[in-house]
Amino acid sequence: MSLPLLVVIALDPEHLARLEAGGFELHVAVNNPKLIETVGPEVRAVLTNGSTGLSAEQIAGLPKLEVICALGAGYENIDLAAAAARGVVVTNGPGVNNASVADHAMMLMMAIARGVVQADAAVRRGEWAQSRQMRPSISGKKLGILGLGSIGEQIAQRAGLGFGMEIGYHSRKPREAASGLYFPSPVALAQWSDFLVVATPGGAATAGLVDAAVLDALGVEGFLVNIARGSVVNTDALIDAVEHGRIAGAALDVVEGEPTVPSSLLKQRNVIFTPHIAGRSPEAVLATVQLALDNLQAHFDGRPVLTPIKQP
Repeated sequence: MSLPLLVVIALDPEHLARLEAGGFELHVAVNNPKLIETVGPEVRAVLTNGSTGLSAEQIAGLPKLEVICALGAGYENIDLAAAAARGVVVTNGPGVNNASVADHAMMLMMAIARGVVQADAAVRRGEWAQSRQMRPSISGKKLGILGLGSIGEQIAQRAGLGFGMEIGYHSRKPREAASGLYFPSPVALAQWSDFLVVATPGGAATAGLVDAAVLDALGVEGFLVNIARGSVVNTDALIDAVEHGRIAGAALDVVEGEPTVPSSLLKQRNVIFTPHIAGRSPEAVLATVQLALDNLQAHFDGRPVLTPIKQP
């Protein structure tokens, strides 16, 4: 007998088919939020991610819910307290898309430094000569990594070994055997850096961590790259900094309030965007879905889940 699984995030048909073949009856509510009310009384598992999450109200509407699986490492918008109060198991997918996110961070860093997006647009407008401006390289520059977790470490490896960049970082405390120099605050790290990559988790603890003081410390020749969560960067401070040239530019895979992007940020020529796709390589997504399936099957087979989230 198939187990009712509520899917509240977009997935490709082949990944949905994999879940279905794994023994689950899928109820996809991405473009049909009223479906939750219809199937809610029977749902025993939910598949979501950190950005979409699952609220206390939604959890309350799923009386048979046993397990919530977050695709990817993030789980900041899942109400862990509400899940714990009901005895609902919560899992995530740490590590499965680290390589893809680190690759994307390097791509964004090079693209914003070299003006690739702007140059491409200019050539398409017939402005070949006008677009041949000198742009800074990244080789040998100072890279600050805000949040030296496993993704941050992979970015450091690529930047250091591949491009000879000096590495600095800030985390809650120094990490043993970490790559690079430790800085005691985001401001101190930004002041040292030519490029500042945001690689922290999301959530209340890091909300607005990159504020006006950090951006001012990064300076007029500094570039910001965010592949973490939009909430980590104060959007108003970023708009003000790029609008008035207090930083050289920004490359953003995530934006606070996404998918809506403030029009005043969109019009900045020294800001480039990708739509939260750093972890969306075919290899990474397949591994993430498979880990979620493994967690679901473990739970319903009466075994411990593979990657549980510690709940309050």
